[in-house]
Amino acid sequence: MEEKSSMDMEHMNHVHKKTHKTDRDGHHISHMDEDSSMDKHSHMDHSNMEHSGHMEHMGNLKQKFFISLIFAIPILLLSPMMGISLPFQFTFRGSQWVVLILSTIIFFYGGRPFLKGAQKELKDRSPAMMTLISLGITTSYIYSVYAFVSNNFFPGKEHIMDFFWELATLILIMLLGHWIEMKAVSGAGDALKSMAKLLPAQASVEQEDGSFQKVDIEKLKVDQVVMVKSGEKIPADGIILEGSSNVNEAMLTGESKEVSKKEGDSVIGGSLNGAGSIKVKVTGTGETGYLAQVMQLVGDAQKAKSKAETMSDKVARYLFYIALIVGIISFGVWYAVTGDLNVGVTRMVTVFVIACPHALGLAIPLVVARSTSLGAQRGLLLRNRQALETATKVDVVMMDKTGTLTEGNFKVKEVVSFSDDYSSDEVLSIMAALEEGSSHPLGISTVSEAKSRNLKIPRAKEINNLAGVGLEGRLSEGKDVKIVTANYLEKNKYNYDKDYYREISSKGYSISFLILEEEVLGLIAQGDEIKSESKILIEKLKSKGIKPVMLTGDNEAAASKVADLLNIEDFKFSLLPEDKEKLVSQYEKEGKVTMMVGDGVNDAPSLARANVGVAIGAGTDVAIDAADVILVKSNPSDILHFLSLAENTTRKMVQNLWWGAGYNIVAIPLASGILAPFNIILSPAVGAILMSLSTVIVAINALSLNIKE
Repeated sequence: MEEKSSMDMEHMNHVHKKTHKTDRDGHHISHMDEDSSMDKHSHMDHSNMEHSGHMEHMGNLKQKFFISLIFAIPILLLSPMMGISLPFQFTFRGSQWVVLILSTIIFFYGGRPFLKGAQKELKDRSPAMMTLISLGITTSYIYSVYAFVSNNFFPGKEHIMDFFWELATLILIMLLGHWIEMKAVSGAGDALKSMAKLLPAQASVEQEDGSFQKVDIEKLKVDQVVMVKSGEKIPADGIILEGSSNVNEAMLTGESKEVSKKEGDSVIGGSLNGAGSIKVKVTGTGETGYLAQVMQLVGDAQKAKSKAETMSDKVARYLFYIALIVGIISFGVWYAVTGDLNVGVTRMVTVFVIACPHALGLAIPLVVARSTSLGAQRGLLLRNRQALETATKVDVVMMDKTGTLTEGNFKVKEVVSFSDDYSSDEVLSIMAALEEGSSHPLGISTVSEAKSRNLKIPRAKEINNLAGVGLEGRLSEGKDVKIVTANYLEKNKYNYDKDYYREISSKGYSISFLILEEEVLGLIAQGDEIKSESKILIEKLKSKGIKPVMLTGDNEAAASKVADLLNIEDFKFSLLPEDKEKLVSQYEKEGKVTMMVGDGVNDAPSLARANVGVAIGAGTDVAIDAADVILVKSNPSDILHFLSLAENTTRKMVQNLWWGAGYNIVAIPLASGILAPFNIILSPAVGAILMSLSTVIVAINALSLNIKE
């Protein structure tokens, strides 16, 4: 990173947040449309919507649900509910075989995701929701098959109640719940895949005869020489052998301006070359390149964060152990008292089946669906429901400066004339003549300011780009003009007001000078605007006891200025992606719950690492894919709306879990026969009523969720 004093001497590009760019000559530059050999790094399991990452085998939930529903409908019509025949049910000769066959299909097809998830949970020695569901459906199926065999092949014995109805409805409800939840947060992307697209598909490699040939980027080798033309992406890390240019590294490093590059300077693969053509000797490809290392950071952070446990997982784990212990105890007690193995097994199976109520499967998904809908209305896109739970505990909010707290667009702050013959408006109009038609952010703001003042902009011709300096051209009356940096003035020994320059540059502005016929005529000072909502955000975060921290790839002077204006005591500057990610990790090691807000590739590792990652909607695809929440309107104050939504959503989640688990608290002991000495045993009818009641209450409670400011 360069220091501010030198950076402001260069007329460079600010961070541009869109996925397409234009160079200074107005040529269109596609920025995010190439495939890349780096795609091999982009594959990873996403668990943003999963229960502890154990639902990667879900497949197409919508398809599974509807196919299972087709098989389940005959079961619901032909099989009694907990031994009770409902008014709409009927039977016919052989109907029990139909129920058995369809139940077997629905168990192995519809129940497969849960069985696979349980297998992984048990392998990780962390039983949770998938294990609890699997306990219910497996017990229901196995015992029902046993009941079928006993009732059909040993008719002399007492009729044994089956649980085919419970099996079908339990699988349907659980598939529906997970489908609702995953549909609500269906914005999950792949940060690594988006990041890989920053590299071009091919590179122009120098051959032995001096010619250049296009080769696929995966075939690129260290020490090869590549040609990078104006507007092209640099294919790999390297050192410039010939040529000079301005390179836009904003998408990678967060630096808020283009960086002037000349022979001997290093360049980063994935950055965007400016106006000049350069020859680059490759120093890093594949996993050794800068971008690949950033991708590794993102991947590691995402995997680490996916291990976090949700409230529903904790409740499910406790219920699993309770059901397992109570079921086994009830089997032992009933067998010891009655001497009848069938009675003991029936009591144990009833406990296992009741332990996984339908309400628990809908408790969280319904709240998430409602919360996601409310958030979308406020411009908040939720991609990880776990972020809602975590956000209520946040201690530190780290925010990228450019594009998050500031607009990311330059605006004219001052225009000064050094000549008695020209006014400041005339200085501005001449500069606008050179900048008119330019796509450079500084040039755009110059022309915009001239037009806002209703100035007459003279015509200019023979306009050329001065690499790393600015522009030169000729006015219609034949006078030569240049827009240059202070560095250019020093190097060419021009006289100008250095004291004033130092004073105005200390404000964090970018300074450009106008030279007319070899005389320094004046200057223009431009700065990035702080978003109007940023100050309110910082004040309210502090009032909530949350510490705001500003992180930026910019230099100390620019960072300090913004921090002072926003009253942020803690800020870090000149940061690389790994630096931001390390800062997040450092806070977490101190026991702090972290939130990171950013918008660029350089923010992706820290967004993925933070307990809650929030991406600015106007940011890069990479940042958005690495985040848990997206602020569509790019409004910092929406962070406060998200925190409010998280508080209300989490409260509803807790309430629903209590309603869902409350069913178990009552039903499991009764199902085990704990009140049998008082002639009170949970009958199938009471169990069915409690199950239905808890499900209805959970649904109504979820729909009552609202955002309260």
